[in-house]
Amino acid sequence: MDFALCNGVEFSIFKTTATNIPVLFFTLDEIEYHWEKLTQYLSPNSFQSGKNFNYETTIATVKTQGDFNYNTRPLLEEILVKKQSAKRHFGVHGYFTKQAWNVVAEYIKNFSQPGDLILDPFGGSGVTAIEALMNNRKAISTDINPMAVFLVNSLISSVDFDELSAAFARVKTEYQKKEPITEADIQKALTKYPYPQGLELPKGSDVETVEQLFSNKQLAQLGLLKSIIKKEKNKNIRDSLMLMFSGLLTKANLTYHTTPNKPATGQGDSSAFRYYRYRIAPSPVDIDILTYFELRLKKVFAAKKEMQYFINEKTISHAQIIKGSATNLNFIAKESVDYIYTDPPYGKKIPYLDLSVMWNAWLDLEVTEEDYEQEAIEGGEHKKTKDEYNKLIAESIKEMYRVLKFDRWLSFVFAHKDPEFWHLIIDTAESCGFEYVGAVPQKNGQTSFKKRQNPFTVLSGQLIINFRKVRSPKAIMKANLGMDIAEIVIQTIEGIIAKNDGASLEQINDELIIKGLELGFLDLLKKQYSDLTPILIDNFEYDEKTELFTLKKDTKFKSHIDVKLRIKYYLISYLRRMEREKKKPSFDEIVLHLLPLLKNGTTPENQTILSVLEDIGERIGENSWTLKKEGQLSLF
Repeated sequence: MDFALCNGVEFSIFKTTATNIPVLFFTLDEIEYHWEKLTQYLSPNSFQSGKNFNYETTIATVKTQGDFNYNTRPLLEEILVKKQSAKRHFGVHGYFTKQAWNVVAEYIKNFSQPGDLILDPFGGSGVTAIEALMNNRKAISTDINPMAVFLVNSLISSVDFDELSAAFARVKTEYQKKEPITEADIQKALTKYPYPQGLELPKGSDVETVEQLFSNKQLAQLGLLKSIIKKEKNKNIRDSLMLMFSGLLTKANLTYHTTPNKPATGQGDSSAFRYYRYRIAPSPVDIDILTYFELRLKKVFAAKKEMQYFINEKTISHAQIIKGSATNLNFIAKESVDYIYTDPPYGKKIPYLDLSVMWNAWLDLEVTEEDYEQEAIEGGEHKKTKDEYNKLIAESIKEMYRVLKFDRWLSFVFAHKDPEFWHLIIDTAESCGFEYVGAVPQKNGQTSFKKRQNPFTVLSGQLIINFRKVRSPKAIMKANLGMDIAEIVIQTIEGIIAKNDGASLEQINDELIIKGLELGFLDLLKKQYSDLTPILIDNFEYDEKTELFTLKKDTKFKSHIDVKLRIKYYLISYLRRMEREKKKPSFDEIVLHLLPLLKNGTTPENQTILSVLEDIGERIGENSWTLKKEGQLSLF
């Protein structure tokens, strides 16, 4: 017998004889892939007494969507970030950078189908791999940092929750019996339980070696706790406990900076994550090891519970989390990957291996000289040059091209401030055979954009650059710098206003940066427009309530905008004004208002106006119209 559960977001079917793992589980936005199995499990015939089924893993049940065309996938609009709503990514363990999980999930679902193979060659904390698995895909994640590989593997490892609880209880009981608290006990423990010694920290750190990041009490207590955990025989249980231990290290050291005025709550962050260097806190906090280790248990428990339906002993074979360089993916067959989403390191910002030394030391993870040579960063302890960094990134793009199937996509996160790096990515990708399709601005949930002065220097978030691997790629057309840059600026602003029915300064700035990068005149933009205010005030209206720029009342677009987009923009603006004036115009009145504004370009037929009006408007009575309420509007 089977029973099904649906919470409005996910659907699952269980056998009544085994309720821990479902026989079928999927999110409702991908229900079309599962009709065949749903019919098999839930049709009236399936409930006949004695009927037997061959229950397969979730991925094996997937049926390809008939009208899914890899070649014609749309570029996504900006996605609202939901960082803290996924327990599998928030609270388990800190990391230097993390992509917003729901953004990655939407990209995976847009550019691939269930059962497809997803690759992230700069895997980091594993967001891409985990979201691929959570959405019925297979995953390969590589990273040069052994800490990152350990974190992901231990997080997705399948465990029996009762066994994990029992193991934690054993560790807790033994620790309580032996916990070194007095000075004599601490000195004795320091000689008995191993801890990292003599490992040098990066230059710029406040102290010289790893053990100097801890008080004697912390070293003694952490050494004891680790030695007890290491006695556990089950590898997945042991690794899960070491994941908790590693998360504990973030707080149980002298560099932990608590949130001002809230030291008692334990809120704060490690200096390695906050300042990207080992900086001793002004007032180090002596936390209770066992209290915070127990908190780690709750976080890891919640994360594994959240993932158990999709990532378990039946599906774990669909994941490969591998220590290795993005420049050498020789273990992956040519043209075998269906989609790549990756967020590479950016220049001098974060020397990952240097900053991971504390965790790698305690986790007994080796970092070799070859690892440092293959790490794609600029600067760091090995003083890598910009040319070395660029070379490693270029080599990684070539490897991505080799392993990706034709007619498949690469989404490449761009968070660099140097336009030269944009051109490195684009030029390398195009020389390999990738076709640039477009870049989308995407918030990362960390910063907000406030600048009206000095535009074109800071993105409000990051860009996601999208490429396709096709057999006859088209190259980006560079701008003729003899063109009037003002015309390009006006055209770009009008385009984003038409697309979004009004645009914020932030949206305009991001769109101009993308256009400047794509067409190769960003530096010229910076020189000619040190302040966007004059051109915006002269050409557009600003609404202080909505903080949006729009066209001035009853003015036409100066540049060519798609006719349906122009109609939609003018219709929404006009109907909103009529609503404020408490009027309900007829179709003829609407047409008479619109036609003078649509003279720039092809003048549409009345039928075209009507088709757009029916999409955004609502007929009142026989021949009056009003704008649909919020939430009713549909996109083209």
